[in-house]
Formats: sequence, structure tokens, C-alpha cells
Amino acid sequence: MLALKGRLWIIAVCVLLSACAPKVSQQDITGAIKAETPTSPKQWTETSAAAVQVGWIESFADQALIKLVQEAQANNSNLQAAAANVERARLLAVQAGAALVPSVDLSLGAAKTGGLRSSSPDITNLNLGIQLGWEADVWGRIRAGSEGAVASAQAAEADYRYARHSLAANTAKAYFTSIEARLQTQVVQKSLTTQEETLRIVQLRYDNGMTSSQDLALARADLATAREQLVKVESAGRDAVRALEILLGRYPSAELALRTSLPDTPAHPPVGVPSELLERRPDLVAAERRVAAALNLLDQAKAARLPSLSLTSNIGGSSNSLADILDPQNVAWQLAANLLAPIFDGGRRQAQVDIATADQKQALANYGNVALNAFSQVESALDQGVVLERRADQLGIALQQAGKAYRVAQVRYQEGEIPLLDLLALQQRVDSASRSLLAVNRLLLEQRVNLHLALGGSWDIK
Repeated sequence: MLALKGRLWIIAVCVLLSACAPKVSQQDITGAIKAETPTSPKQWTETSAAAVQVGWIESFADQALIKLVQEAQANNSNLQAAAANVERARLLAVQAGAALVPSVDLSLGAAKTGGLRSSSPDITNLNLGIQLGWEADVWGRIRAGSEGAVASAQAAEADYRYARHSLAANTAKAYFTSIEARLQTQVVQKSLTTQEETLRIVQLRYDNGMTSSQDLALARADLATAREQLVKVESAGRDAVRALEILLGRYPSAELALRTSLPDTPAHPPVGVPSELLERRPDLVAAERRVAAALNLLDQAKAARLPSLSLTSNIGGSSNSLADILDPQNVAWQLAANLLAPIFDGGRRQAQVDIATADQKQALANYGNVALNAFSQVESALDQGVVLERRADQLGIALQQAGKAYRVAQVRYQEGEIPLLDLLALQQRVDSASRSLLAVNRLLLEQRVNLHLALGGSWDIK
């Protein structure tokens, strides 16, 4: 009875020590990364990030785009690989946490022995038992490893969310590029038609002795150049559609049907962007979770240098008859406690601590880098939006005025007041302004996508 009480006291002490083992708290993690995080600008407002909507793709009001993003997220192989990595990380966390609870095993064995002489009787021995094992987590080593694995799994989940955001952004950009390429083709086709009409007029004037062979050669050269441009932009359009089809998981046949105009550009975000929006960026969440994992793994490495205590228990029966194997007379039990204290390991455990310390420094530095890049991406996207809007305004004026000048020049050329070279130069201005305006409008849409990605979602606050 005294021996049993002693064993029970051992178990009770182990449980109490396990409960008192140090634990990495969220406050520890927050304090560790605070020095690595740049201060947000004063003009950014303070609000709750939980109130911000994240369905940013709907802000473009394009049902075709929404369906393409959904298709990409369902079929993209890179995203499927990221999802499998999340599942693997979750299972590793389950595996690490399993060491915190006792293990129970059932054993069943049979053996038959006998002598070489035929007169020696054969003896059959049957064994049935239950084995229990548990390592007391006195210093929190197992718990730290388990929580580190959980933090790593959470980082993998954040990486997956970031992959979904990135895939949506890349799909939207490829979609806009494909539409712009087709619109650029229409501009070149229109220019080609104009060049053909110009050549017809020049040819008629040449036949009537009203212009020189130089003007005729120049008109033919510009027509050939326009045809070369058409071949070029048509090829670029097919490449853009193929890139979009690859993101969708489709065969790259360049046969995807698209709308005939770019979507309207969503409204610019308000002046005071909530600074807490960055806290929901999946890559920042992943970096913070890796800091948490590194802190826990450092605690695990430190605790591994301390003694470990494990408890084992066996209960079972042994008999030469299956019917008697559970007879109380044949059943025996055993309870044992084992203390293992490291004495010399050639510096292996200390090296593990040093490695974990270096990993922690790396995780903190990586968090600081990700946070700084996040601020840079937001500021660059906001600035780029203003720049592109100003460019679009000026290009709109340039296109309008160039078109007006070209129409006047057409009349003056037909009346013989200006040379053909002046008319062709004005036509090139019209084409250049039209194509540049298309490109800037597409860049404005991409800027909105980049800003959504930089903020981790939509900036609309309901």
C-alpha cells in the first residue's frame, strides 16, 4: 500500500510540474515583433480591421471576371499544391500534440516450445496485455513543440490564403491584359484601314500628276508598317489569352471569349486608410506565426537539455490456455518511473539551442522585412493611382486634340496645302495617343488590384 501511494505521489508531482512549465504567450510574441515593425504613417486612421470586407474582386462589377477567378481557384495546380501543404502542416501539428497524452497499446502473443526428443511435451504460452506510456512534460518541452507545430500550420494556412489572393490578382491582371490586347488590335486595324485609304488617295493623285513618287512610296511604306504592327499585336493578344488560360487550368488554345471593353475603374480609396488593414495581410500573418513557431521551438530546444521523466505501466495475463489468460491468478501489473538526465552529448543539445536561436532571429528579421514591404507596396500603389489618373486625363486631352488636328490636316492635304509627311505624322500621333490611353486605363485597373493585394483585401468599411 505504501509503495502504491508513493507511485501516486510521483504521478501527481509530474502533473503539477507539467502545469507549471513556462509557456510562450501572445504577449511574448507581440513584444518580440514590435521592434521589427515600422511605425504606420500619422495620416492613416485607426479602426477595426474586422469591419473591413475582403471580397475585393466584386468591386470591379464584372461577373465574367468573378467567374474566371472562381474557376482559377478551383483548378489552378499551384493552389492545389498549397492546399496540400496546409493539410500536411495540420497533420504534423496533430502528430506533435499526440505526445502530450498517454499512449495505450494492446499486445497479444503466442509461443510454442518443445524438446528435440519426441517424448518431450510441447508447451504453449499465450500473452495478453495492455501497455501504457507517458512522458511527463515537466519543463514544457513537448508542449512547446506542439504549439510550435500549430503555429507552423497556421503559417501554412496564411500562405494558402495569400496564394488565393495572389491567384485572384494575377487572374484579374491577365484578364485586363487580354482585353487591352484585343482593343489595341482594333486600334491598329482602324489605323490600317486609314492607311489603305490614304494610299488610295495618294495613288489617285500620283496617277493624275498631282504628287510625287516619293509620297507614293511613303504611303506604301506606312501601310506595310501598319500591317506589321497588326501581326505583332494579334500575336501579343493570343499570348495574353494563353497566359490567362494557364491560370484557369485550361489548355492554352487562345480561344477564350472576352468582353469587348475594359471594366470601369473602381473608386479611389479614401484619404485615411486604416492602418489595421495590414494586420490581415496573409503574408504578415504567416510571418507572425513563424515568429511564434520559432519562439516555441527555442523553448523546446532549451527544455531538451533538462532531465526527462517518463511513466510506464503494464497489465496482462499469461497462460497456456486462452480460457485462463484473464484468470486473476495469471494477471500481473507493473508501474515504473524512469528519469533520464543528459550528462554528455558532445554539445548536440546546446547546438540545437543555438540553431533555434538563429531561427528565431531569422523569423523576426523576416517579419520586419515583410512588414516594411507591406507599407512600401501600399504607399507605392496609392501614389501610382494618382499618377495614372493624371496621365489618363492628359492622354484623353491629347487624343482629342490630335484627332481634331488630323481631320483638319486631311482637308488641307487634299487641297495641296501641306505635304503627305505632315498628314502621316499627325495620324501617328492619333494612334499613339489612343494606344497609350488604352494602356494607362489597363494600368489603372491593375493599380486597384495591386492596392487590394497590398491591403489584404478591400478598403470599403461598412
